[in-house]
Amino acid sequence: MFKLFLLAYLDTDVDLAQGLLTIRQTKFNKSRQLPLHPSVTAALLRYRTLRHQQVQQHAGLSFFVGTRGQRLGKPLSSRQVDRVFATLRKQLGWINRGAHDAPRVHDLRHTFAVRRVLLWQRQGTDIDQSMLALSTYMGHAKISHTYWYLTAVPELMGVAAGKFEQFAQAEEVDYAD
Repeated sequence: MFKLFLLAYLDTDVDLAQGLLTIRQTKFNKSRQLPLHPSVTAALLRYRTLRHQQVQQHAGLSFFVGTRGQRLGKPLSSRQVDRVFATLRKQLGWINRGAHDAPRVHDLRHTFAVRRVLLWQRQGTDIDQSMLALSTYMGHAKISHTYWYLTAVPELMGVAAGKFEQFAQAEEVDYAD
């Protein structure tokens, strides 16, 4: 599903001056704007600049388009995204840590959610209060869908075990007396 949204972005959905991505009419008929990290904005600006050198701009232009051959100026296909992602995965030396043959584009959402919660935990942020914002950012209709992203993640299980250990030690009572 994430890949389909990636392919559906129009050039007008990506406001690099404001650092915002507009996601229109999701499966729950909601639209939202997402702030982009400055590093993402810079990378997308480089991409757009290169794209403008090769593809004529027009109303309704997709943001991500083919830049060669028969696909010149046409929206990327799901297959093209998979092929490019596989090449990047190989160049970066990413290994599989999940239940699939290799990391998938959609797995980046899972990684984002987990890393955000781990960062909040290190910063001492009230995670329960912040989960609604994360759920909204990710476009989940139910917060339980966001919590599902966090299940059975070794790093989070380690944090939970450490918290439980602190709790258990505080509750220990010496009955030997």
